[in-house]
Amino acid sequence: MAVRRLVPLLALCAAGCSAEMGRTVNDTDISCLRKQMGSGIHTSFPLAANTCQRWTNHNLIFNQKTAKPMPLNLKGAPDLQALAEEYSYTYTK
Repeated sequence: MAVRRLVPLLALCAAGCSAEMGRTVNDTDISCLRKQMGSGIHTSFPLAANTCQRWTNHNLIFNQKTAKPMPLNLKGAPDLQALAEEYSYTYTK
């Protein structure tokens, strides 16, 4: 009986990790940006950054009013650092 309840939950979790959904659990900021900018949907850096950027409330509905964007971790990606500077996004070098 427990297995019948577990299967739909696992299917739902797996569906939430598709590339079209934005940032996945295992993505770093760099991998998320490259994946978003490489797709046909998100071609510009600002759209990709808005999709991939993490928030201080961990993107939950709680504390939305006090949530602030966290700097993108772009260590080792000078091309993305240049784009972040061009579009005034905060990042770590």
